[in-house]
Amino acid sequence: MSRPTNRRQDNHKISRELFVLTYGALVAQLCKDYEKDEDVNKYLDRMGYDIGIRLIEDFLARSAVRKCRSYSETVDVIAQVAFKMYLGVTPSVSCSNTTENEFFLMLDKNPLVDFVEELPAGRCSLCYCNILCGVIRGALEMVHLAAEVTFVQDRLKGDDVTEIGIIFLKKLEDKKHKRKK
Repeated sequence: MSRPTNRRQDNHKISRELFVLTYGALVAQLCKDYEKDEDVNKYLDRMGYDIGIRLIEDFLARSAVRKCRSYSETVDVIAQVAFKMYLGVTPSVSCSNTTENEFFLMLDKNPLVDFVEELPAGRCSLCYCNILCGVIRGALEMVHLAAEVTFVQDRLKGDDVTEIGIIFLKKLEDKKHKRKK
């Protein structure tokens, strides 16, 4: 008797749904624990940052991407490879015309909000998916790129799209230590 080929897809769907529901429960608990949305947003960002600094190793090992030569190439890899690999979506990328270090990721579908219709009452400044900003920022820092990552637009707040802004601040210097003789 052969195994059904859809089993792996079903397991992936179940795992993603479980993750999304668990994430929703986490955000709900944080809203109970913290009165201010700013505190919840900081906590989600910090949690994402901690995930990002560890996730980058898995990403580099599994994706076999080459070293990016520009900020635009880096953002393309984030959108086309990383988001697809971990969230199953591919955001579109746009660049700010005024600078070459500011980019935007537009998500037509945000899997973290599959079961969320609106923000909790009285939580209008909550960045529900702020964990994503932290993940991106942490991963970029581990490849020596300092960046500011924020939500520019959010469908949960009534915007037409979900948009994440990435501003590259500077390239962090590799610390090379000389041996003392």
